[in-house]
Amino acid sequence: MKSEVHEYLIRRLQEGDQSALLPYIELETDHLLAVITQKMSAALRSKVEPQDIYQELLVTAFNSFDQLEWGSREPFVWLCQLADRRIIDAHRRYVLAEKRSANREVSLNGKPRSSTNEPDLEMIDLLVKSMTMPSAAFSRDQRALRMQAAIEELPEAGREAIRLRYVEGWSSKEIAEKLSKSDAAIRVLLSRTLKRLHESLFDDPHFQDYAADRDDG
Repeated sequence: MKSEVHEYLIRRLQEGDQSALLPYIELETDHLLAVITQKMSAALRSKVEPQDIYQELLVTAFNSFDQLEWGSREPFVWLCQLADRRIIDAHRRYVLAEKRSANREVSLNGKPRSSTNEPDLEMIDLLVKSMTMPSAAFSRDQRALRMQAAIEELPEAGREAIRLRYVEGWSSKEIAEKLSKSDAAIRVLLSRTLKRLHESLFDDPHFQDYAADRDDG
């Protein structure tokens, strides 16, 4: 149950009073840190502290405050949405940076892996977003919603393999040990699963528009 001070600060925020933002966030610090920690993948937590995401959240909240139309907007929900964005950005900076080097791994036939064997960063971003965030966090992003639906349609083994690879940052060898399969079998599973996702997504008009935009650029 919210205290009178809590309710008072919410009213001030909804009236557009930015001076209430810091005391409100201070009241919610423990709650926000708990939410951030829960939403961060193990791969991201190995590189970034929840406190770092929290500090970025503070900066973003103050910088974007004047752009809001408050009305009856719930401040904590807004802060959680900002935290979601910071987590996705951090995952892109710290975890996906390693994915770029994955293109240098050797393929099954011993030749260098071509870039087409890994999904592009747009697709990885959507994978991470769809597998770590509640759908309400990106309710207006139709591509992310379609990705979430496509992931849910995958067989359990494929879904777990891509989660470990692209959310947790595991190597194919580590996934093989986890799922009691050979490294070669996991590589094939990942390839087939990504191909299935790609085919499913690019049958969707939102992704066709995206592909057309990329081709035009």
